[in-house]
Amino acid sequence: MEVSYREEEVASAASSVAGRLTAHGVPARLAGGDPTLWGEDAEAEAAAGLGWLALPRSSRELLPELGRLAGRTRAAGLTNVVLAGMGGSALAAEVICDTCDVPLTVLDTTDPAQVRRALAEQLDNTVVVVASKSGTTVETDALLRVYEAAFAEAGIDPAGRFVVVTDPGSPLEKRAVEAGYALVTARPDVGGRYAALSAYGLVPAALAGADVERLLDEAGQVLPLLSRDTGNPGLDLGAALGGAALAGRDKLVLEDQLSAINGLPGWIEQLVAESTGKQGRGILPVVAADPNGTGDELVVAIESDVGDVRVDGPLGAQFLVWEYATAIAALLLEVNPFDQPEVAESKANTTELLTLPDLPAGAPAFTDGPVEVYGAVRATDLPGLFAEVLHAIPRDGYLAVMAYLDRLAAFDAPVPDGADFEHMTDAWMMADAATLRALLALRTDRPVTFGWAPRFLHATGQYHKSGPQNGVFLQITGEVAEDVAVPGRPYTLGRLQLAQALGDLGALETRGRPAVRLHLTDRAAGVARLLEAVQEA
Repeated sequence: MEVSYREEEVASAASSVAGRLTAHGVPARLAGGDPTLWGEDAEAEAAAGLGWLALPRSSRELLPELGRLAGRTRAAGLTNVVLAGMGGSALAAEVICDTCDVPLTVLDTTDPAQVRRALAEQLDNTVVVVASKSGTTVETDALLRVYEAAFAEAGIDPAGRFVVVTDPGSPLEKRAVEAGYALVTARPDVGGRYAALSAYGLVPAALAGADVERLLDEAGQVLPLLSRDTGNPGLDLGAALGGAALAGRDKLVLEDQLSAINGLPGWIEQLVAESTGKQGRGILPVVAADPNGTGDELVVAIESDVGDVRVDGPLGAQFLVWEYATAIAALLLEVNPFDQPEVAESKANTTELLTLPDLPAGAPAFTDGPVEVYGAVRATDLPGLFAEVLHAIPRDGYLAVMAYLDRLAAFDAPVPDGADFEHMTDAWMMADAATLRALLALRTDRPVTFGWAPRFLHATGQYHKSGPQNGVFLQITGEVAEDVAVPGRPYTLGRLQLAQALGDLGALETRGRPAVRLHLTDRAAGVARLLEAVQEA
């Protein structure tokens, strides 16, 4: 595992802060799990959340159980593995399986169309991993209920179709025991976003066919380096991240186009944003974007020379080193890397909204074809709105696009008969809401981020509301054509999804953070209009 500086200013800043850290014994103290590093206010949470440092060794105890679980599911012909989890309970497993090229369906959504899509795939051969640290995550609870009903309707005994991963003593553990579901309890002293090498990352990956023992071997090899003052990749990376942020380079552009590891920036995004976005400070990860060459960017490349910092190493080691580096960066920024208070606030807002007879969507400021626009705006059409939003981004700020939609819907776009792969890709891109990010980025030198909801609520959602006051927000919601009931709950997935959107919008507006909601009355036509309008802006 190696971290190398490729820009003199970064190297100088990193060397300076690393010297201060080593003078106070920080590398060895962190590697030893010292909870006092981040101050008295953070000590209790740090003491309860530093178990990730031991995972390369302690998670090896899971390997026999994982082998038995994987063997049983394969023997039963359950080859379609679905993961119902949010944030740290899903992102690492997705990266592991994408990198190992084994199939895993990740359901970290409340979108009815996306859930229906998953339900239609090989239900007879499906095993569902239900993962929630607290055991009370509303999305995970809803998906468990939906799948229980689907199995029952198909005449399938659900007892053999669920594997539950949760912390000891959680309500989900009790429910799994009562229902006879397979149960794996995780270490309670590991926070969700630091749980890549815990049961949350390893159980779904092992069931899908990934070599999880190799991941632990890779992390185990780098673990002894993390107590060193020199030759410590975690310290080198953390000093670069934190040193650059202290110098005003707090936009972390992640480059991985040449890496054999697939999707790591998406996992890093949650880890860094949720850990550092506190008290008006933080580091904003920017994923799937080209650098703008502005003075507040730090470009970190995974196995590539295109950047200010290069990080080389296998996936298991990357997980551990980025976790260590993030804890170091948070220390330098003087924030608690183990809490996420604003994530909890959005959850509370959603819960309160769901008790109302009708969701308070409000009245649109204007309508442009299949798109209704909500918010305090001066524009009267979408091109004008996009121009207004881009102009509103502060000189040190960013634009965040947040889509409460089916992230696979673009693959339903019609493709001409005989089209080659390039033309198919073009058709999909022009039906994909995520393309909006790239088109907006062409019109500004400020970072433009994109998040599928509600997964981003468990990641960058913390940074949005408690990081620097320099974000501008575009939220996209869509009319539900065919909803999904949540058995035993007084709401559908569509109602839950809209409540999550409105709850987060309220949290942003309460803090004076400019936000606009774009509601698609026809989803496909609405996405097409958004992409057309941004090119007219």
